[in-house]
Amino acid sequence: MSSNHLPKTTAYVRITQQSWQQGQMEGEVRAAEYQWRFKWYFRQGQLSVQPSLGRALIYEPLGRFLERSDYQLEPGGDYEFTLRSQL
Repeated sequence: MSSNHLPKTTAYVRITQQSWQQGQMEGEVRAAEYQWRFKWYFRQGQLSVQPSLGRALIYEPLGRFLERSDYQLEPGGDYEFTLRSQL
C-alpha cells in the first residue's frame, strides 16, 4: 500500500502554559471529534492526557511530537501533526 493511501488524521495542538523552571508544558490537542488536555513534563519525559476517552489513540503520537518539538513550542502557539490512522 503506498503512503498516499494510508489513513491519516491531522491533530491540532495548542500550548496554553509553559514553565521552564518547573519543566512542564500544558495544552490541548484535538483530532477528528476528540479533544484532550495534556501536561508534558519534559525533564522527566512524562506525559499526562485527559480525559481517558480515546486517550490510547493520541498518547504515543502526541508524545513523539512533543519530544521532537518541545523546545520550539510556545504558549499561545498553534501546531499540528499527522496521525497515521483514521479517527
